[in-house]
Amino acid sequence: MFSTSITRAFGLTTPIVNAGMAMIARPALAAAVSEAGGLGTIGSDINPPDVLRDLVRQTKTLTKRPFGVDLIGDFLTDDHISVLIEEQVALAIFFWTLPTPELVQRLKQAGIKVWMQVGRVAEAEQAAALGADALIIQGAEAGGHNRAEASTMTLFPRIRRRFPRLPLLAAGGIVDGTTMAAALVLGADAVWCGSRFLASTEAEAHASYKDRVVSADVGDTAILSIYGPEWPGQAMRAIVNDGARVALGREAEAIKDAEGQVIGSTILNGQTIPLPRYSAILPTRDFDGDIEQACLTAGQSVGNIDEILPAGEIVRRMTREAKAALDRLAAREEA
Repeated sequence: MFSTSITRAFGLTTPIVNAGMAMIARPALAAAVSEAGGLGTIGSDINPPDVLRDLVRQTKTLTKRPFGVDLIGDFLTDDHISVLIEEQVALAIFFWTLPTPELVQRLKQAGIKVWMQVGRVAEAEQAAALGADALIIQGAEAGGHNRAEASTMTLFPRIRRRFPRLPLLAAGGIVDGTTMAAALVLGADAVWCGSRFLASTEAEAHASYKDRVVSADVGDTAILSIYGPEWPGQAMRAIVNDGARVALGREAEAIKDAEGQVIGSTILNGQTIPLPRYSAILPTRDFDGDIEQACLTAGQSVGNIDEILPAGEIVRRMTREAKAALDRLAAREEA
């Protein structure tokens, strides 16, 4: 139905990729997206190499189709790269921190495709110079860690003009077939969707987190730097719940006020850990605490999400809607 450089490279039937959301994009989600004809990804996030290997192997038991691993550069070691190579993962995605030339070369020599996510023109220049096989262009409306200098509609065309032949994925604000079609018209080779798959059956998010995504409107998120005593000073777009609301316009004071406060607990790698207030650790199914004090990363597009669906159905529905939207556009041109 769709043929782009991305679909051809991975044998996809639709140019839809789920974002490798930390703690949320796990094997069930990635496999469901890949099985539906898109490209699934899992998040490596802060996991040690042995846990990453387990996640990769779990995904392999659920799908024989290609999938990728999203890596956060600040928590990456040579052993993580060794896991990807030994497990013959199809794709490595670098987020937030660009990789070294040596890492890129090592992955490519092993036959692994390398993508890099960027939010600025200067970052795109650097990533292209490193030899990225594709760039994910994240606009300011996207959820999670975000330092984009403009919206997707503004930033993407600027980078497309600079790199007319490099495969590019559009990220930020894409939750249905019409927004997917808009991205393809802009010149995207695929779409990278986070918030839409956050509200999926397979996402590892806590049920109350998913409910907040579905009930939120387009103006209910903000970019804040309050989250993350584990990784401080990082800008994130999140839903403005009670915990975030008291920090608006007074982030430094709010962080200081929160010292020593605990909002609940979660389970990481089999261990129950307390969550300090303004922790960047997202509420997964194992979260036990006050959801109104938790970090609920999500994009502005939450206002266009009104139900939780199986990931495969999301892929199929977006694909149908995108084709219908493009057909309508073609019919207007012919009229």
